[in-house]
Amino acid sequence: MIRPFLIGLSALALTACAPPAGPRDVEAGPKDIDGYSLASEIVHRSQPGPPSTVPGQCWTHTTLPAVIETVSEHVETAPGVFRSVTDQRIVQNSRDIWFRSPCPATMTADFIASLQRALKARGLYNAPLTGEMDGPTRRAVRRYQAPLGLDTDKLSLGAARELGLATYSLWDLRHQDD
Repeated sequence: MIRPFLIGLSALALTACAPPAGPRDVEAGPKDIDGYSLASEIVHRSQPGPPSTVPGQCWTHTTLPAVIETVSEHVETAPGVFRSVTDQRIVQNSRDIWFRSPCPATMTADFIASLQRALKARGLYNAPLTGEMDGPTRRAVRRYQAPLGLDTDKLSLGAARELGLATYSLWDLRHQDD
């Protein structure tokens, strides 16, 4: 009778030795979600307008800025004489992208308050719950989406789904492999 009790107590004591979830887990953030990436939802277009006009789908457009790298090198101009040369290179040009987003009718005060709660639970939003898509909320959305491959403060439908705020439509489920 005492032996099963001691075994159970030992198992409980061992689980208490596991490191507690702390700030490191919050910093790791959404990039740990099964390798999921919002970058797969980005659509590049050379023509104006959204990629699709399927009823019930809403799209958001944004321009991602160019990525510029500054490189400083020491160049030998004469034996034993060096000079610093700084050069800027465009690593990636600016680009226009489209991605699916929650429709405007969905973006109610209740929805945005739920978004704020979800971001707060992940340690990304520290302001009061306002139900408004204000600056702190947009910055938190960017902090959530950027590690997932979408560096914008506009909420994507994929991020809303990952946060548990949006569902998949039957159309999405039927055309998932298209």
